[in-house]
Amino acid sequence: MTDKSAAAAARATVHGYPRQGQNRELKKAVEGYWKGTVGADALRDTAAGLRRTNWRRLADAGVHEVPTGDFSYYDHVLDTSVMVGAIPARHRAAVAADALDGYFAMARGTQEVAPLEMTKWFDTNYHYLVPELGPETVFTADSTKPVAELGEALALGLTARPVLVGPVTYLLLAKPAPGVAPDFEPLTLLDRLLPVYAEVLADLRAAGAEWAQLDEPALVEDRTPAELEATTRAYRGLGALTDRPKLLVASYFDRLGDALPVLAGAPVEGLALDFTGPAAANLDALAAVGGLPGKRLVAGVVNGRNIWINDFEKSLSVLGTLLGLADRVDVSSSCSLLHVPLDVTAERDIDPEILRWLAFARQKTEEIVTLARGLARGTDTIAAELAANRADLASRAGSALTNDPVVRARATAVTDADGRRAAPYPERATAQRAHLGLPLLPTTTIGSFPQTNELRTARADLRAGRIDTAGYDERIEAEIREVLSFQEKAGLDVLVHGEPERNDMVQYFAEQLTGYLATRQGWVQSYGTRYVRPPVLAGDISRPEPMTVRWTTYAQSVTDRPVKGMLTGPVTMLAWSFVRDDQPLGDTARQVALALRDEVNDLEAAGTSVIQVDEPALRETLPLRADDRPAYLDWATEAFRITTSGVRPATQVHTHMCYAEFGDIVQAIKDLDADVISLEAARSHMQVADELAAAGYPREVGPGVYDIHSPRVPSAHEAVTLLRKGLEAVPAERLWVNPDCGLKTRGWTEVRASLENLVEAAREVRGTLPTSAS
Repeated sequence: MTDKSAAAAARATVHGYPRQGQNRELKKAVEGYWKGTVGADALRDTAAGLRRTNWRRLADAGVHEVPTGDFSYYDHVLDTSVMVGAIPARHRAAVAADALDGYFAMARGTQEVAPLEMTKWFDTNYHYLVPELGPETVFTADSTKPVAELGEALALGLTARPVLVGPVTYLLLAKPAPGVAPDFEPLTLLDRLLPVYAEVLADLRAAGAEWAQLDEPALVEDRTPAELEATTRAYRGLGALTDRPKLLVASYFDRLGDALPVLAGAPVEGLALDFTGPAAANLDALAAVGGLPGKRLVAGVVNGRNIWINDFEKSLSVLGTLLGLADRVDVSSSCSLLHVPLDVTAERDIDPEILRWLAFARQKTEEIVTLARGLARGTDTIAAELAANRADLASRAGSALTNDPVVRARATAVTDADGRRAAPYPERATAQRAHLGLPLLPTTTIGSFPQTNELRTARADLRAGRIDTAGYDERIEAEIREVLSFQEKAGLDVLVHGEPERNDMVQYFAEQLTGYLATRQGWVQSYGTRYVRPPVLAGDISRPEPMTVRWTTYAQSVTDRPVKGMLTGPVTMLAWSFVRDDQPLGDTARQVALALRDEVNDLEAAGTSVIQVDEPALRETLPLRADDRPAYLDWATEAFRITTSGVRPATQVHTHMCYAEFGDIVQAIKDLDADVISLEAARSHMQVADELAAAGYPREVGPGVYDIHSPRVPSAHEAVTLLRKGLEAVPAERLWVNPDCGLKTRGWTEVRASLENLVEAAREVRGTLPTSAS
């Protein structure tokens, strides 16, 4: 096929679409099902309606081939575990009794049975449920979901492409099941898994699928020769099948590296590649391997992870180069649009000029269709769109929002001394113990307490003018007093004010910093029914006035126990926002760090002796390729130290991280130079404590003993067991007792019982320690 005919064949498609609906209908239906107010049939009807709406919207926009199978009640990796029959033994009875209830039991757990572990999906803020596998795992095919959803789309008269998590990525994401040797490698099950995929693919072909997409994002990470050989074997085997759809193997989030020639040489009919951000390197790499002669290339030139408008001329240049490298080039997003909000036109409070710079899922779909039309029919056919795009890009580049000389001058003036505490940790620890007077195994929480309907109503009433500021403040003060009273009665040692005034741990600060924009409808799925509204970091950052001092000071005034000041760290402020892409991330992080440094210093000046700066995103933002990590960790840890290094030695600095793999950033955790770090550990059975001990981590640690992402109440005995395991790795004088994460999403009934059990466990274990330890 010539370049001209390849261009004529260009069509638009996407990898996936937001699941929740315009008004988060899926969240409401699923949570209603959990509460018993929505029946199973009603839940299924809501889900089917959302799928139909999404597909019709895509088709009406001009998308030629819609994705199916990307929809999920909770998580697509969990759906894959169901599809291949990888049900943990402890959940099999529940799944057998009721498939839907069993599915949610795997995701959330029950009072009797723990859920699957949850962690971050590569370097995004989406969480997936980790498959549990072992040498005895037996896979069995269950094609019900992918076949049914394909049938729904075909019945609408649409061209549809089922999307599945690929077999290699599925196994590389898995972990050894409980009781299985920790060095077990799930990838050794590949030959056992491939026949199951073959059966699913045959079922999809029989159901009418012309193409099927197998997502292999794990291949953009550094892979060993053995893993690459397994990939070769997997796609040689799947490609040799005669009863299957055409195969499109997709990767995204970064460049493929050594995996590119493996996939380019595989007997599959197409590849989908990311050409945005660091994955732009795929362009030269694809040319170096001789392109994809005789194959389809789905080119991800529209960023599926951020909300800035596409640069049409740049994308068309990339697409034009790709025309000579494949038999057919289609235009797509870089990855699923799951990671962006649904529709920017729902925003009413953002300046219209700034709205021109933004593209959510619907707008990105329109961009993809426009680029496909320009590629297929010539740029003259999109002349008006090109002119508007150039004007919008120029508007952003020249805006005063994106260029504040005062902020830039302050960031440029930062020195190494601004990122160092005044005293080394041993001196600080001595000063802090004398000042705080805490017992061994001190107990605390991570920060937030349940966000009740009453609190949400109060915020809504304030926005709507139904109550004035004084009335709102009275409600917040009453909630803080209640939270503190409970903590005192429960026996917690270091208290928190509960954050009743905060809507979200990033948005709350973003709304008080210059350079940030808040959305009203910019919801994005974080996990299950947990949706967040990432703010938009659009310009240079500064702090006009204190953000947290008032409520922290009020809380300290009504208790004699220390109250932690609570802030979100600079890396997390970037990672959980839609961050600007027009300057290096390190530069933006430094601006945010300086704004937060002002807040930390003001908290200390107001009498706060314990200040927690949360960085749960430090690990998730870690580049997927090892070569890119040192530079990232340099600016990320520097940003934290700039934030926290202006306080006195006796002021105790905490940080917090959760739901990520920490083993490969232990040195970075050390480099933060926090006095205390709390980490998720309940679902991973204290794994992180062992990792920190093995690395010689020298400071205080609070590995979580209460899994807050499950509604179950852990017993005191469970917490005691975890604490004793933690003490095998961390000495008692450096071990804290706390939950895995904040309690915002939990209900008061379970929180009370769980924290009372946590304190009881700490007291029990504390009582068994030798006198010399105390």
